[in-house]
Amino acid sequence: MLRGYPALAILCLALLLSDPIQRFVIAPWVRLFPASRIRVLTRWQWLMAHLCLGMVGRVGGARFPELPRIPGRAGTLVLMNHQSLMDIPIVVASIQGSYPRIVTRQRYLRWIPLISHMVRLYQYPVVDPRANTTSTRKMLGSLAEAARESDVPLAIFPEGTRTKDGEIGRFKTNGLKMILSQRPWTVYVMVGDGYWQRAKFKHFLRGMADIRGQIRMLEPVEWPDPEADPDPFVKEIRERMVNCLSEMRATA
Repeated sequence: MLRGYPALAILCLALLLSDPIQRFVIAPWVRLFPASRIRVLTRWQWLMAHLCLGMVGRVGGARFPELPRIPGRAGTLVLMNHQSLMDIPIVVASIQGSYPRIVTRQRYLRWIPLISHMVRLYQYPVVDPRANTTSTRKMLGSLAEAARESDVPLAIFPEGTRTKDGEIGRFKTNGLKMILSQRPWTVYVMVGDGYWQRAKFKHFLRGMADIRGQIRMLEPVEWPDPEADPDPFVKEIRERMVNCLSEMRATA
């Protein structure tokens, strides 16, 4: 617990200080020099991801495994189970040579230092499970456009929310099926464990040093036909993730 307080304090301060840099340096730069957009946004997001992982790891005492290496090409789709806020920097740090656009809940557009502006700057597709039918239709339309036209990888946590028990939750499939229907994809599936008991920032104070994370990446799979029925594919992906998590825990 003693290590958690300084780690969280330093991390929050770093996020507060990084917010104006992102707003008044990074964002204007990519508007003035659009050809540098991917390069600049990749480096900035990579720095923020490693800042979070470094503070929680080196200062807080958490242990993270060596992360997978996922090529940052257009047409790359990354799926991961969702146990903790650390899942987001883990996904970002795993992408090589680009940055992911992450399907994000609308509540993160509220004023959260650095994060809320990053959602807009990086054009993350936004969803809201509590939205009415009209708003949901608009959000799915925006998600479809992002999936179809994105020149960087797309990432989604198909459970839609952080798990409370560490198991693979039920997939919320509307968004994932919409993404699959827009173009061919190379799908990279990551399975993480060891994070769910410290799912939020407030949980870090109870024992950040207790985090012993694991990450395993399954063999990439191709989704070549956007017009195919996605249901069997989504079901198979979830089953593979469930089996992988069971194997990870059996050998831990």
